[in-house]
Amino acid sequence: MTSLASQSTDDHVRFERDVLPLVPQLHRAALGMARNRLDAEDLVQDTLARAYAAFHQFTPGTNLRAWLYRVLATTFLNTCRKRRREPSQCLSGDFDELHVPVDRLSQPIRSAEAEALGRLPDSDIMQALRALPAGFGAAIYLADIEGYPYREVAEILGIPIGTVMSRLHRGRERLRERLASHRHGPALSREACLPLAS
Repeated sequence: MTSLASQSTDDHVRFERDVLPLVPQLHRAALGMARNRLDAEDLVQDTLARAYAAFHQFTPGTNLRAWLYRVLATTFLNTCRKRRREPSQCLSGDFDELHVPVDRLSQPIRSAEAEALGRLPDSDIMQALRALPAGFGAAIYLADIEGYPYREVAEILGIPIGTVMSRLHRGRERLRERLASHRHGPALSREACLPLAS
């Protein structure tokens, strides 16, 4: 029993020493996946709880950051799947007192936090990155911002490396178009950007 207690203490010390310095990087990745500061914080907390519970399974000497990103990606995917299975929630009470114009009923209602966060200034690149579909944004974030090689991005996201390359290519293309249209009006085609032959 003492060996289990000492191993548990050793895991706790190693977790604090090795994992906690990586929390800001996990938070940036979670923000790229969740696209919302509050959801990203929840995602990081869930990830740390799961990583702590499974830390005995981590092999020392291997890439801890990649292991944590894998736990983060799995937690994110499980959360998304769980939300899809949950029934939609609505207000309870007397709906006769609710006076909402008809044209507003077709729009989804955003939370107060989402409204407030939506008004905060953000970089054009991060806005464009968050506007991409989740699979594209996560691949671009991990490869281009965090600097992971394609093979590790594939392991973290749990997809084939060919899918990573495809998502990166198409995601970068979409990102380029969004940024070009944001800065210069409509996006220019590649042919329009080539120099004219004299």
